Amino acid sequence: MRIVSGIQPTGNLHLGNYLGAIKNWVKLQEESECLFFLADLHAITVHNDPAELSANCRNMVAALVAAGVDTQKSILFNQARVPAHAELAWLLICNTPMGWLDRMTQFKEKSGKHKQRSSLGLLAYPVLQAADVLIYHATHVPVGEDQRQHLELARDIAAKFNNDTGTEVFTQPEAYYGETAARIMSLRDGTAKMSKSDPSDLSRINMTDDNDTIAKKIQKARTDAEPLPATVAELEGRAEATNLVGIYATLEDRSVQSVLDQYAGQGFGSFKPELAELAVAHLSPIRDRYEALRQDTGAIDEILRDGAERARLLAQPAVESAYAALGLLRD
Repeated sequence: MRIVSGIQPTGNLHLGNYLGAIKNWVKLQEESECLFFLADLHAITVHNDPAELSANCRNMVAALVAAGVDTQKSILFNQARVPAHAELAWLLICNTPMGWLDRMTQFKEKSGKHKQRSSLGLLAYPVLQAADVLIYHATHVPVGEDQRQHLELARDIAAKFNNDTGTEVFTQPEAYYGETAARIMSLRDGTAKMSKSDPSDLSRINMTDDNDTIAKKIQKARTDAEPLPATVAELEGRAEATNLVGIYATLEDRSVQSVLDQYAGQGFGSFKPELAELAVAHLSPIRDRYEALRQDTGAIDEILRDGAERARLLAQPAVESAYAALGLLRD
């Protein structure tokens, strides 16, 4: 099983990133061949300050390594250091119908009322996503609900390219759903995903937050007046309660039902302090490692250079095969 997954370097990681993706990356590297990348080429589909983007890339590497990504077991790199991603994306763009991209719901959401002002990259970035995984013959891609449509597009692009060229250049990757993958929601609104872009810092737990801040944010998290129920079914319609119980369960690698078995009948006045204690115990070592790692930019750049060199070797055969399938002459 070869896993390929990426993350945009758009500022500090928060708890949603960690529990929704990174925690599973750490597990996957123990059982699969894994390539993890910083999606810096995706980041430039909207305006970025160049110095800030560079800093965010290095900080993201520090955060990923602090969270447990082992660069001896996995390949960790940034897209910009592997030009084959952009090369293959162009070859695939030329083979992808516009109608397929028009159906992508995330483009509609991100462009909003200003579709005509959006960059071509914002429209076409799902094709770059397809290149990101097809270039390595990924067998599986970890996805959440919001990326399922893009993976289906990648499969369609691979099938169309193979069919149009009469080749078998690309493998169609399968979705991978981790056992403990979680959709972590805002602490202020249980119906909205936890996000860096939320104007309220109380809505998220940043991986850089100190222990007191983590505890205070959990204490102030929105809840309801009812005690915790005995079954998962009884959480229906209680978005904030579902979110907090889900965070507890994911931190401890337990089922939601087992958490309810422990806390059924108790109110949030007793549950929140225990959740805060668990979160601090889990996150504080990661934060401390991150703060130490991010100071050593030389070591971070070496990690990225080494990862890119390994990734380039794996990427080149697929790119060369794609060029050949299209009849493009290469020395």
